[in-house]
Amino acid sequence: MSSRLVEVIVRDADVERTRSLLKGCSARLWQESVPDGREKFSAIVVSHDVENLLAGLSETLGDSEDYSALVLELQAIIPPLVEPEVAGAVDGTPAREPTSLEKFLSRDRRSTDEIYDDVVDSIALTPEYLLTVVLSALIAALGMRSGQTAIVIGAMVIAPLLGPTLSLALAGTVGNAALAWRAARTLAVGAVSVLIFTTLLSIMIDFDPLTPELYSRTMVHLGDIALALASGAAGVLALNKGASSSLVGVMIAVALVPPLSAAGLYFGDGHPALGLRALFLFASNLVCINIAGIAAFLIQGLPPKRWRITLGVLATWIVVLLLFIAMITGRLFLGIAWTGEPA
Repeated sequence: MSSRLVEVIVRDADVERTRSLLKGCSARLWQESVPDGREKFSAIVVSHDVENLLAGLSETLGDSEDYSALVLELQAIIPPLVEPEVAGAVDGTPAREPTSLEKFLSRDRRSTDEIYDDVVDSIALTPEYLLTVVLSALIAALGMRSGQTAIVIGAMVIAPLLGPTLSLALAGTVGNAALAWRAARTLAVGAVSVLIFTTLLSIMIDFDPLTPELYSRTMVHLGDIALALASGAAGVLALNKGASSSLVGVMIAVALVPPLSAAGLYFGDGHPALGLRALFLFASNLVCINIAGIAAFLIQGLPPKRWRITLGVLATWIVVLLLFIAMITGRLFLGIAWTGEPA
């Protein structure tokens, strides 16, 4: 059972309110005095209860600096938690019995703050980010050029577009416009950087446009839509469980970096139709990842600030996806056949 250690330091005047709040959702609870006339509570809280606890602290104690709360991940608990404790009890009587659906889907999910901290640092526009983008594009381009799948996987593990993509899905779920803008900006800069670099690279290297590893990024099928949806959902589920960024990167970047790099190579080599098809694959996969990401966040109980905004964002992505599916099945858009040879 995934749990967190929550430490809360409050003024003496807030002790009773804090103790009452913590008793309702803590498996184990301790209290001690600390300097400056304050009290410190240390509580073991099951992961799925951390979200409600932090929200309760904010509502009860406000947003002032008179208190602080820290959430730490626990690797082991001895003696192990027993069922009455897991239910959030102090005296053996469960304070709130989780529903069956909650047990199945969200019992081990991390809190929104933990997820936010995991992705927000990755959307900063820094020289390191741009260098990582270029290196990933170089590895992907050379791997596709030589037809070596293992090299392409190396670019997937680097996953420079992972953070912005997950941040965009998270922003759509919780309705955070500022986070959405930062994620979209960083993602756009990264994507343009990949296109520019691989376009210049294509001028310096020779390659066969029909190399299977490269040409496969220009063919968009309904199966690719399913792959991107599955990748987005798997990536978010792994992120919510605290999986390493490299593991999540394999799930997500598989559908982003290679087609974007292929587009740059084709544009630089004088094959605009193939370049547009690779860009179309990138765009459709990006839309699918966001749809699946938002759905997975919601299924695991991530609370939106306003459901109207969240559902509106999700509906917009779905409309775009339906348009893309119409293009794939109907061979639309300037006479380009997305699933075969250029018309």
